[in-house]
Amino acid sequence: MTPVTVAAASALAQASGQTGTGLSTPPPALPAHSDRADNGVRLNPRDFGAKGDGATKDTVAVQTVLDRCAVLGGGEVVVPAGTYVVGAIRIGSNTTLRLEEGATLLGSPDVADYPITQVRWEGRWIPGYIGLVWAQDARNITIAGKGKILGNTAIPGRVDRASGLRHPALIELVNCHNILITEVYTEQNDMWSIHPVYCDDLTFKGVTVKGGADGIDVDSCRRVLIDHCDFDTTDDCISLKSGRGMEANVIARPTEDVTILDCSFRDKHWACIGIGSETSGGVRRVLVERCRCLAARTFAIYIKTRPGRGAFIEDIVMRDLDVSGAGYGFLRLNILDSGKQDQFPVGGPDGIPTVRNFAFERIKVTEVPVLVEAVLIHPDKPLDGFVLKDVTGTSGRGMTLANMKNVDIENVRVNVFSGPLLAMDNVTGRGLENAQPLIPTARPRRSRACPAIASA
Repeated sequence: MTPVTVAAASALAQASGQTGTGLSTPPPALPAHSDRADNGVRLNPRDFGAKGDGATKDTVAVQTVLDRCAVLGGGEVVVPAGTYVVGAIRIGSNTTLRLEEGATLLGSPDVADYPITQVRWEGRWIPGYIGLVWAQDARNITIAGKGKILGNTAIPGRVDRASGLRHPALIELVNCHNILITEVYTEQNDMWSIHPVYCDDLTFKGVTVKGGADGIDVDSCRRVLIDHCDFDTTDDCISLKSGRGMEANVIARPTEDVTILDCSFRDKHWACIGIGSETSGGVRRVLVERCRCLAARTFAIYIKTRPGRGAFIEDIVMRDLDVSGAGYGFLRLNILDSGKQDQFPVGGPDGIPTVRNFAFERIKVTEVPVLVEAVLIHPDKPLDGFVLKDVTGTSGRGMTLANMKNVDIENVRVNVFSGPLLAMDNVTGRGLENAQPLIPTARPRRSRACPAIASA
């Protein structure tokens, strides 16, 4: 069992688990991808009747070759150039779906071509349409090549208005293991693009993710690597989730050991990287390095949950980020009231999420309206361990912090156009000597220019 890339292994080897300021955060484990024996099986859907003409539905032909691979113990389905209109297609174990340059899988415009099953949606298991390309209870799957996987614009919105069923995701993986998705171009309409649930050992490398909703939603998964991917989405580019309410808290399947390296993000509605708000299974050991946040309607990084979720968000490290084009700011933490409350929340003190060990280092910000907004933290469970170190650039306003302990602010050299660099309430730690008392202010208005904020 070996890590998928030498570069990723090297990056984590350099991350000793220390932020350099005394906050200990264990590095996430990388995916362990077992060797895949090549049995020599190569199948072409055109040999089984696929037309690839952009009009004929080729679902049966494509599914036939995928099923044949599974029966033969695995193999490779090679899709040549052409546009193949398909409904939901299922990939079995030990199978590679390779899209050659010029090959496009285009989702059918008819929702009837996507079977109804149990899907996870906004943290709960409900009936819905399965994804366009999907797998369940499978292992050793690869989706690769220079081709495209496209959702159909004829299926608008995230939920069917007539039936109330969740619309199909683009790629949906449920309880799968040892998954590689490399190089492909994906574009979705209004539903999530890539949605792994209860999966282990996943790698996304060199993938282009475009769409009208979330990009990659990592949902109760372990050992995930997202490496050199390019995102241009309407909602969160990457969202880390683990369910909501008592159901997910009892199931207790966290999202953990997530590594995000060398990615670029453009978001039109929410955040580049979001953690939560569905966190009832917990989220821990997340490392983000060398990424560019080029556009975000709200905050580039948004960590959110609420009482009633329970569980934890812990050991989050982000470093070497270049942030520009953020509508509200660089970082927001909301642990008090983000997201929908579940019908059956986790009650009492156990329902208040535990948040600890967040570190942000070597961050460059360019004209962000707000540097850090972190006041919506529960006073009964303060954030324990918050590091902000080696931050440079320009910002409309500075940092507002509340209900934190073991804070370390070091070498923050940001030109702030309005107000103090740091204002706080009920915060203890180091580097707080020049802080001013926190005065409640209105939520920052969306802006692209720091001078406009300064004059507001």
